Amino acid sequence: MQQESLQLDAAAVRGMFDERHIERAKVGVFDIDGILRGKYMGREKFLSALEKGFGFCDVVLGWDSNDQLCDNVRFTGWHTAFPDATARILPATCRNIPFEPDTPLFLAEFSGAAEAICPRGTLRRVLDRAARLGYSTHAAVEYEFFLFKETPESVRNKGYRDLQTLTPGNFGYSVLRNSVHAEFYQALLDLASAMRMPIESLHTETGPGVLEAALAYCGALEAADRAALFKTFAKVLAQRHGLMATFMAKWSNRYPGQSGHLHLSLQRADGAPVFHDPARPHEISDEMRWFIGGQQALMPECLAMVACTVNSYSRLVPGYWAPTSATWGVENRTTALRVIRGGASSQRVEYRIAAADINPYLALAAAIGTGLWGIEHRIEPDAPMVGNAYDREHPPHRRLPATLEEAAERLLSSEAARELFGNAFVEHFAATRQWEEREFRKAITDWELSRYFEII
Repeated sequence: MQQESLQLDAAAVRGMFDERHIERAKVGVFDIDGILRGKYMGREKFLSALEKGFGFCDVVLGWDSNDQLCDNVRFTGWHTAFPDATARILPATCRNIPFEPDTPLFLAEFSGAAEAICPRGTLRRVLDRAARLGYSTHAAVEYEFFLFKETPESVRNKGYRDLQTLTPGNFGYSVLRNSVHAEFYQALLDLASAMRMPIESLHTETGPGVLEAALAYCGALEAADRAALFKTFAKVLAQRHGLMATFMAKWSNRYPGQSGHLHLSLQRADGAPVFHDPARPHEISDEMRWFIGGQQALMPECLAMVACTVNSYSRLVPGYWAPTSATWGVENRTTALRVIRGGASSQRVEYRIAAADINPYLALAAAIGTGLWGIEHRIEPDAPMVGNAYDREHPPHRRLPATLEEAAERLLSSEAARELFGNAFVEHFAATRQWEEREFRKAITDWELSRYFEII
């Protein structure tokens, strides 16, 4: 059933419920921060919602990852009394959860007025734009994430200090590590396969307890569903094994950040690749070059949609395998955009600015939307970087925002972002990022205490 679920419609879902005597379903929507919010629905309620939609309290579009209400958004709040927003269930997203065998999972997305700020709806509008230009879009996400021998209770009791990683030391691509912990690796691979988010490769990265999972390539909307679900259920699986996983952009200043790189390509309606031209330098077609040009030009303006947390900017510092300027190169891992040459079948852009803390819907919307804008306006990129991009001086207009507040301001003032994603989305999302930055400013950090408590 899992491989066929992309073809499911409401009638087929009803038939499945009857055939399997299913009495309940799990339904979820991804919020502004890419967190899955949902509930169980009994059979009759679910089947009615499948046909007519259902109401989901719109507070999930107006609060933060800590369930604190943003006081600076217009769409929802005390001033609107938190009514229900309408949502539609998406039959094609059906997945079986192996440890809940009689409770299929379905994703939903917001409709009506809420559709303008719904993360999945925002990506879908970008992909509709691609279709109008004659393109289909394919994507994949690869995540780095750390595993700890901790529980939600223990990390809080420890104040998030002195956490024990699953394994010690640096040991990238370790067969020793993945053999010793084979039960968890196999469980993760099996879970990903069973839930239609297959892992193309899984290995240790350099750092204690860090893994990298590359998800398989597919259509961009399905790729976003897979990436969002992977983050959720990798955490679920870890906790069911007595572990914890974090997808923070950077959890410790002792180690590099955790990437969430995006791989992107376009095809024409007949399936022909758009990015490959053997007659051009580096086999980069004109459309691929313009796509890169748009991404490079708008990256500083749309960075908030990709680097979406305060913590994101702890990763975007020199010397930590993360770009600090909107640069590109061919097979160059020091640039923000990396062209991967692979012939007609696999030539693509790797959007390397993204970290593991992304909301995949919004990160892909930004990466694809800005590329399409580049094609539409035939934007020429800079010359490709050769060698270490970290050691070069870059023009001021290529500099990336250094804080979430700066990134939110750039997004608000971007005419291109408003044209690509809509005024309602830009204003709402930027407000939520400003709220996030403001909440951070209230915190007293360990760094401040150790630096100022006695001396100042």
